[in-house]
Amino acid sequence: MVFFLGAWCFLLASWAQAGVLKGKVTDEKGAGLAFATVYLQGSTVGSTTNEQGDYQFQVEAGKHTVVFQYVGYKSQTRTIEVPQEETPQPLVLNVQLLPDVYNLNEVRVSLSGKDPAYGIMQQAIAKREYHLKEVQAYTAQVYVKGLQRLINVPKRVLGIMKVPAGLKPGILYLSESVAELSFMQPGKYRERMISSKVSGNSRAFSFNQASEFSVNFYQNLVKAQGVNERGFVSPLANNAMFFYKYELVGSSQNNGHLIHRIKVIPKRRTDPVVTGYLYIVDGSWRLQSLNLYVTKDQQIEFVDTLRITQQFTPAPGNVWVLQSQKFTFDVEGYGFKGNGYFMAVYSKYRVKPAAFVKQTPAPAPTAPVVSAPAASAPVAVEAPVLKPTKKERKALRNAPPANGVPEAEYFKKKEVLLIEKDANTRDSAYWAALRPVPLTEEEVGDYHTKDSLQVIKDSKPYKDSLDRKNNKFSATDLLLSGYTYRNSFARTRFNIDPLTRIWQYNTVEGLVANLRIGYTKQFEDRRSFYLAPTLRYGFSNEKAQAKLMGTYSYDLIKRRSVGFEGGRFVSQFNAAEPITPFVNTVYTLLLKENYQKLYQREFLRLWHNRELVNGLSGTFTVDYAQREMMFNTTHYVVRDRPTKEFTSNEPVNAEVGSTAFPRHQALTAAVSLTFRPGAEYISHPDRKINLGSKWPTFNFLYRKGLSGVLGSDVDYDFLSLGVSDELQLGLLGTSDYSVSVGSFLRKNQLYFMDFKHFSGNRTILSGDFSGFQLLDYYRYSTQRTYVEAHYSHHFNGFILNKVPLLRKLKWQEVGSVNYLHTAAAGHYLELGVGLEHLFKIFRVDFVTGFQERQKVSSGFRIGYGF
Repeated sequence: MVFFLGAWCFLLASWAQAGVLKGKVTDEKGAGLAFATVYLQGSTVGSTTNEQGDYQFQVEAGKHTVVFQYVGYKSQTRTIEVPQEETPQPLVLNVQLLPDVYNLNEVRVSLSGKDPAYGIMQQAIAKREYHLKEVQAYTAQVYVKGLQRLINVPKRVLGIMKVPAGLKPGILYLSESVAELSFMQPGKYRERMISSKVSGNSRAFSFNQASEFSVNFYQNLVKAQGVNERGFVSPLANNAMFFYKYELVGSSQNNGHLIHRIKVIPKRRTDPVVTGYLYIVDGSWRLQSLNLYVTKDQQIEFVDTLRITQQFTPAPGNVWVLQSQKFTFDVEGYGFKGNGYFMAVYSKYRVKPAAFVKQTPAPAPTAPVVSAPAASAPVAVEAPVLKPTKKERKALRNAPPANGVPEAEYFKKKEVLLIEKDANTRDSAYWAALRPVPLTEEEVGDYHTKDSLQVIKDSKPYKDSLDRKNNKFSATDLLLSGYTYRNSFARTRFNIDPLTRIWQYNTVEGLVANLRIGYTKQFEDRRSFYLAPTLRYGFSNEKAQAKLMGTYSYDLIKRRSVGFEGGRFVSQFNAAEPITPFVNTVYTLLLKENYQKLYQREFLRLWHNRELVNGLSGTFTVDYAQREMMFNTTHYVVRDRPTKEFTSNEPVNAEVGSTAFPRHQALTAAVSLTFRPGAEYISHPDRKINLGSKWPTFNFLYRKGLSGVLGSDVDYDFLSLGVSDELQLGLLGTSDYSVSVGSFLRKNQLYFMDFKHFSGNRTILSGDFSGFQLLDYYRYSTQRTYVEAHYSHHFNGFILNKVPLLRKLKWQEVGSVNYLHTAAAGHYLELGVGLEHLFKIFRVDFVTGFQERQKVSSGFRIGYGF
C-alpha cells in the first residue's frame, strides 16, 4: 500500500511540473502540414502533427528549444519556457514552415562523369551496416494510431458471398495504443502495451503492434508482410546500384547539418523497388528522413499505392534514432475500396550505443562533481561482473530495469508483446493528457458516435435486428458455403453444411444423405463449446448411421481443450480423407471411378490438447472401435463407360495380397507432440497467440495398439518423427519443406486402416499442393519403414515479373518436389512446375511422376493458390 501511495504521489508531482505544448504547423500557403515532426532539441521528446497539422505533447518545466521539421521543408526552432506551476496553462505555439531550397553549389562530393548523387550514395551504402548496428539496444515509448476507411462496399464478394449488413462506407477501424518498446541487436524485440483504445469497442485491444512497424531501410531487403511476398530492395542495399538510379536535387543547411536530397529512381519499374526521396546527412552519410512509395508495378496486392515517411533525430550517445514514421495506403479488391494510415511516434528513448560507436567526451569538470547518470544516456562503468543467480535471471527476463536499457537476459523470454490487463480501461482524461497527436474532427466524431452507440450495439434488440438481416436464407449460400444462423447476443450459432456435402454418392452406399448440424457457444471470457451431431443414410445399402462430436476450449492461455466423438459411422481407410465426398461423387457418377474406399466403425474417441511449455504442444488420444468391412452395393452412373468397371471397395496394396479384414475390436492410444524451439508469442490478458521462430517445427507421433484390453485385437507400436519449416529466401521467393520418417516397431497384429497412409491424388483437382499429386491413394500404404519428403518453392514473380506481357497478370511461378520411399514403392519421385495467383485465387501445376528413375505418370492439377 505504501508503494502505491508513493507511486501515486510521484505521478502527481510529475504532472504538476509538466505543461502541455500545442499548436499548428502550416505550409507556405497556410494549410496544415500533416505528420510534421515537433520535438525538443537535444532529446527525443516530441510529437507529430495530425492530418490537419495540429500537435500537442507534454513538456517538463524549464527552458527548451523546440524543433519543427517536415520532409522537404526548412526546419525552424523556437525557444519556450514552461513555468514551475502546479497547474500550468497550455502553451500555444503556431509555426509556418517554408519549402527548403536545395542548392547544388553546396555539394562537396562528386563522381567524375556522373550525377553527384552517386558519390553520396556510395558513401551512404558503405556506412549502411554501421548505421544498422550502431544502436546496441534501446527502450522507447511508442504511440501508434491506425485508421482505415471504406469508400465503397459491394453487395456481394465475387458476386457470391453476402457482405455483412453492418459493413458500410466510413471509418472501419480507428485505434490508438501506447507501448514501451525494447530492442536489442540482432533484431530482438519485446513490447509492453500500456494502453489501448479501439473506437466502438471498449473491451477490445488494439491491433497496433509497435514492433510490426519497425521498417528499417538500412537492411538490404525490406519486408512488407501482407503487401508484397518478396519484399523490396532498399535504396541503401549493398546491391542497390543494380536496381536504382540516383539524382541529386540539391543540398541545404538544416538544423546544423548539411542535408542532401536524393531522388531515388528505379531502373526497372517492375522490380521489387521503391520510388521517392532520401535525405542524407553530409559527413556521417546517414538518413535524416525519407519519403518513399511503391505502386502496383511492384506486384503489391490489394494496395494501389503504399507510401512510407520516416524522420530520424540525434539521440544521446552520438547515434540517431527513428522519431516518427507513417504508412498511408489505398486499398482496392473484390469490390471493396478504401484508404487509411498507420503512424508511430517514438519518444523517451533510453539508448545503449554499440561498443564501436565513438562517444563524444564530456568536458572535464573544474571541480569534483557527483551526479547520477541521466536515464536517457546510459554510461558504461567498469565494475566486476557478477554472474546473476537463477532468481535474478528470472526477474530480468520478466521485467526490464525501471530506468535503463534491458540487458540480454530480458530478451531470452520469447514474449514479444504483453498487453497489460487494464490497457483498455483508460478514460478520456488519460488519453487527452497522454495522446501526443491530436485527433482530427473526423476521428473525434467517430469516437463519439461509436462509443455512444456501443451500449446500443451491445443490446439484444440491436443484435437481433442485425441477425435478422444476416440470417436471411440464401440458396447460393446453402449450395456453396452452407447456412449459418446466429444469435449474436447469446453468442451462439448453428451451421449446416453445403448441399455438396449433404448429398453424396458412392458405390458402397449409393445415394447418401449426410446431414450435420453444428452448434457453437462462445463465452465472454473466450471459452467456447462446439457440438455437432451427424445423421447419415445410404439409400442403396439401406443403412442408417449417426455420430456426435463435441469440443470444449477452456483455457486459451495454456491452449487447453478436450473433445470426443462417437457413434456408428463410415470412415475412409485413410482417416485424413484424401478424397472429398464431392470430388468422389463427380468422378463416380461421370467418370466411373470409385476412388473412395470405406469401412464401418462403431467407436468412441477421446482427446486432450494442451501446450506443455512454450513451443511444445501435445495431443493425447484414446480410440476404441469395432470395425467391419463394407462392400459395393450399386453400379449406377450418369454416364456409362463400357470399357471401365468399378473397382472393389477393398483397397489394392503392394505390400499385402489382400486388405480384407474380419470384424474386430481395436483400442489404440496415441501421443502427438509438436515442438518449435524459440517460439515467440503474444500475451493477451485472456489468451496466448503463438508466433513463429527461426527454428523449424519438429513433430513426434507414437501410436500403440493395446491388445487384450476391452477385447482389443490389435497389437502394434508405430513411431514417426518429422521436421518442417518455411524458408525466406529474399528476392528468390519462399520455400516450404517437410520431411518425416516412420516405422512400425512392433506389428504382432494390425489391419489395413492401421497402416501408414499417404496423401495421394488421382483426380485433376488438388485440395492440398503440399502432398503427392499423382500417387495412388492406397497402393503404397505401408506397415514397414518409410521416408516421406515434400518441398515447394514460391518464386513470387521472380521470373514472370521480367516478362512484359505476363507481369501485368501478376501470375507467380511455383515448383515442387515430392518423394516417397517404402519397401514396395522403392524410390518414388514427383516433379512439378506451375502458376499460382491465376485470377487471384487459382493454381495450376503440371506434375510428372518417376519410379526407380522411370517415368510412370504425368498430369495437370488445379486448386487454390492465393
